[in-house]
Amino acid sequence: MAVSLADNDDDDDFSETHDINVTPFIDVILVLLIIFMVAAPLSTVDLPIDLPTSSATPQKKPDKPTYLSIKPDLTLAIGENPVQRAELIGTLDGLSDMSKDKYVFLRADRSVPYGELMGVMELLRSGGYARVKLVALEGPPGAPAAGAAQP
Repeated sequence: MAVSLADNDDDDDFSETHDINVTPFIDVILVLLIIFMVAAPLSTVDLPIDLPTSSATPQKKPDKPTYLSIKPDLTLAIGENPVQRAELIGTLDGLSDMSKDKYVFLRADRSVPYGELMGVMELLRSGGYARVKLVALEGPPGAPAAGAAQP
């Protein structure tokens, strides 16, 4: 509550001034900003997959990429949600931010056989998802990929 100490000849009582105190509002906004800054990096895909490395130049990712992961036990996951192979295309079609002209980022564990990786890519192609990008760990430029045969 605030009072005005202005000179008023007709009234000897103090009158109230009605101003909005914005300090608590700013405090709340700053606390929310800190919470979102801490929580934003935690919203990435967190499946334990041992990705191979690549020395290719990294490309810019879209804001909300759709990750399809092949785990070491050959099960599939979209983001962090497990999905059956038979339901893969239906699940991708049901995603609100996914369309057939957007890229699907395919991650596969290092122990996944090449035939399994190609089988999932063929499944995506048959469902109309022809735009697939393979995900690997970034390595130093010019260095051979980890696990590559040395002459």
